[in-house]
Amino acid sequence: MAASNPPDGDKTVREDHAAGHRHRLRERFSRAGVSALQNYELLELLLFRTIPRRDVKPLAKQLIAEFGSVAEVLGAPYARLYGFDGIGEATAIDFKIIEAAGRELARGEIKKRTILGSWSSVIDYCRASMAFESREIFRILFLDKRNGLIADEVQQTGTVDHTPVYPREVVKRALELSATAVILVHNHPSGDPTPSHADIAMTRQIVDAGKPLGVLVHDHIIIGRNGHSSLKGQGLI
Repeated sequence: MAASNPPDGDKTVREDHAAGHRHRLRERFSRAGVSALQNYELLELLLFRTIPRRDVKPLAKQLIAEFGSVAEVLGAPYARLYGFDGIGEATAIDFKIIEAAGRELARGEIKKRTILGSWSSVIDYCRASMAFESREIFRILFLDKRNGLIADEVQQTGTVDHTPVYPREVVKRALELSATAVILVHNHPSGDPTPSHADIAMTRQIVDAGKPLGVLVHDHIIIGRNGHSSLKGQGLI
């Protein structure tokens, strides 16, 4: 026997409930901000934009379960998002737009201040930019003599566990920009930010190459999903 369609009244009740839930969630966010929401509820608010008539709570919870956090959902590669059951092209693009906007917001915060005086903003920016990348990325923050940001450049993109870095090229670029100091940053896609022996050796090579030319290495920050490490903070440089 073929399954019968639900009565129109039941459908109307479900739609009214969904509309009421969306309204209540938006009101709660408007009144109390993100601190009043669970992680999956923030994702629900984002999903409302591109999935207008479906209960998206199960999808939001599935995304958190799969990726781990809202930041990791937004930072996931486009192909993984678009391939996720329930996520269409519009939603995947929306997520990547929001991710890009978040990076620009964090970049703006560090541009407005002296780098060494706003260390938490630097870490937030680096995490937003790199923590959830699937490949290693090596970037450099170039600073002037007042430790203001001159430029933020990605120097190399590597594989899941290696990025080739050439100390002479790092120092050469610093001199081209008239930078007097740099902060080195790279990510560990494994999630563990513990510096490797190769990370330490490479950093010391850059320190040695830059010192005679007046280019200081303030720090080398390693970013992972589980936190970050500072080579200077650990006494390794």
